[in-house]
Amino acid sequence: MCLAIPARIVELIENDTAIVDLGGVRKDVSLALVEDVAVGDYVIIHVGYALTRLDPEEAAKTLALMAEAGLMDTLENVA
Repeated sequence: MCLAIPARIVELIENDTAIVDLGGVRKDVSLALVEDVAVGDYVIIHVGYALTRLDPEEAAKTLALMAEAGLMDTLENVA
């Protein structure tokens, strides 16, 4: 089973890489598979790669469902 989760881009760094935030956890991810993303955008993350950009409202809904299911402790910084 695969799991892809929404995360917010908090910093763009060199070599098609960004730092994303998910409930206070920050991680470097590759942006090699997506175009035209900016700080504040939500992307779907799977195994260290951003797969696609996600609408902020859809990201908030998904993160809320994950929190409701007990998969996340916090919803900090959700737009």
